[in-house]
Order: sequence, then C-alpha cells, then structure tokens
Amino acid sequence: MAYISPKLLNEAKQMDVLTYLETYEPDELVWLGKDNYCTRTHDSLKISNGMWMWWSRGFGGRSALDYLIKVKKLSLSEAVERIIGLAEIPPPDKYVASKDEKKSLHLPLKSIDNSKVKAYLISRGIAESVIDYCFKSGILYEDLHHHNCVFVGLDETNTPRYAVYRASNEQRLLGDYGGSDKEYSFRILGNPDGKTVHLFESAIDLLSYATLINDYGLDFKQFNLLSLSGVYQPKKRIEKSKVPVALSKYLKTHENTKKIVLHLDNDKAGMLAAKALRTVLRKKYKVIDKPPKKGKDFNDLLCIQKGIDIQKTITKKAPER
Repeated sequence: MAYISPKLLNEAKQMDVLTYLETYEPDELVWLGKDNYCTRTHDSLKISNGMWMWWSRGFGGRSALDYLIKVKKLSLSEAVERIIGLAEIPPPDKYVASKDEKKSLHLPLKSIDNSKVKAYLISRGIAESVIDYCFKSGILYEDLHHHNCVFVGLDETNTPRYAVYRASNEQRLLGDYGGSDKEYSFRILGNPDGKTVHLFESAIDLLSYATLINDYGLDFKQFNLLSLSGVYQPKKRIEKSKVPVALSKYLKTHENTKKIVLHLDNDKAGMLAAKALRTVLRKKYKVIDKPPKKGKDFNDLLCIQKGIDIQKTITKKAPER
C-alpha cells in the first residue's frame, strides 16, 4: 500500500459523505425529505445528520473516506487519493430540480415469487386472503435482492408513487424508497363513495386491521384504509399542527368524507398525533379515536387475538364503512 502522510489522511477524513456525494456524485444522491437521503445504487443506505448507515448490511460511518472504503471497496490509499484529488478541481455544476418536477420513484426488482414475504406476514397474524389481494393488486411484493416486504402506494392512474420496505425476518429494518411521494402512501381504498376513512401509522397495522375485519365476517375490500407512513410531532400550539400529507391528499380527492377513524399506536407519539388530528379536523369532520384495546398497535392486538379466543376480545360493534 502506498504511503499516506498523517496530514493527507487527516485532510481526507474531514469530508463528510453528504458533501462528497452532493459535490462529486450528485446523480447518486436521492433526496427522501428534510435532511434524509439514500443512494441510487443502494436504497437501504441512508444518510442523515452527517452520518450514513447501510441498514441491509448493518454498518455505517460519517466520513466520505468511510463510505469509499466500506461501500465502494477502495483501498485506503485509493480513497484518500480520490478525495484529495477531487478537492483540487472545481466541482461539477449541480442539477437543481424544478419545484414542479415529479420525483422519480426507485423501486427494487421483484423476486421470482413472494414466498418469504408471505410467510413473514402470515407469521404476524395477517390473513392469507388479505396478503394475496395485495399481491394481485400490485401494492405488495418481495424484492429480489433482500427479500424485503415492499409496500406500494398507487396514484389515481394506478402508477406507483410511493413505496416503503420492511425486512421479512427478525431484523427491524424499514424505510421509504428514494423518490417516494407520501401523498400516495400505502392504502386500500375499496369504497370510493364511502363517507368513512380509517387511518393507521403503518402498512402492517393496516393489514392487521383488514384481517380483523375479515375475522368479524365483513369484507375488508369494502373499506377505505389509509396508512400515514408514521406520525409527526405536533406543534406546541396543537391547533396549528399540520394534517399529514397522505390524509390531506385523500380528503381533497374524496370530498364526500364525513368521518375519520384514528387507529394510531398506544404510545406517546400516537396519542399526541391523535389529539392533534382531533383538534385540527373536528370543525369539518367527525373524528373518532379508536386505538387498539390491547397491545401497542393493531398488529399487537391481532397477534394477541390469534393466540387466545378471538371472540373474547373482538369488538361487538362492526367497523364503519
């Protein structure tokens, strides 16, 4: 290995990975929102707050030097030479996207079958009929390389506009794919004329509730079920809180909506978000807060019910369409 002076090594360590990619490989950088990014080549490699983490591989770092060695597989001397050499030449002009330009969604390749995802979701208590419906509708599949669950959000023309991944094993890896538009988060909208929409934090909770609907003897495809892809921290003045973009988009395109049923998590974040939504929406809509009666979320409730007598814990009142 070529000799690298301590001075050059220290200089190379000063460049963080976001600065490196923004300046010298802008086409490799995919903006996810706020200060969060992933790379075009590796959608599970996330960059945030000056750090990077390759979730599917289980390691990360801070500097561009770490990135070039661990991800690009350059030797230490090659990585130092690249950083120092690039720093001595003017960077290329950056491409600035128009505000009206649609983000391009970067979906992973599909696996030859969905067996691992199906087995994983069944192990979480979700009904096979619900899973098969999602496969057939193109809103769920297994990715080729990592065998993650890929939950897809479609727009009005059935074009994929949003996607989130979740590991189909014991790892708790999850995140949005590059170019995702949260206005079209994962949903099952089976009743276009329905006056009620049911809200969930995640795709797994939505599918769990769909299973509970089936267990009650009703058809989940006759309901409007919308996930929010997580919840946000309300404003200090709660009446100034914003409506999540997925819900805002839904309400604009479903003007006959009268009732919003909240099925958010039984934790501090979920309860605060539910309070904020009740506050900002109550003047125009009937907002009902119905968190799970047991467990943290609706998948917890579903798993509890699958392990004991379902009839003892299922609600007596049918869900509202």
